Amino acid sequence: MQILKRVLCPERLRKVPPQFSWVDQRLVRQRYVQQCDPPALALYLVLVTVADAQGLSYYSDASLERLLGLDHGGLCAARAQLCQHGLVAYEKPLYQVLGLDQPPATAPSPPRAGQCLGIKEVLQRVLNAGGQP
Repeated sequence: MQILKRVLCPERLRKVPPQFSWVDQRLVRQRYVQQCDPPALALYLVLVTVADAQGLSYYSDASLERLLGLDHGGLCAARAQLCQHGLVAYEKPLYQVLGLDQPPATAPSPPRAGQCLGIKEVLQRVLNAGGQP
């Protein structure tokens, strides 16, 4: 039996909001949701919600910890997980929610203080430096 889709509440149809904060369906289809812990997903939801059209926001650690009910270690772990999976980029104090398209292959940029790197980037840098991190 095929389920017929129909609008349940036509007066509440979603529209692109002026502040541009939609959640990309690929978050589910590409299984990012399954790869991240609930605190990381909660952080992602906040960042997607508060980001501007370029995906940028700059909430402080203290504000995010209060908002999400996390301690500092929990926030750092959630942020690292999002960075590792390519969902956000972070350079203190700036977050960028990243598009879920695969980025073109480029030469890695030098690391900066507060920058999250995925394991792939760390290994590439180690291998390209001849074993020097």
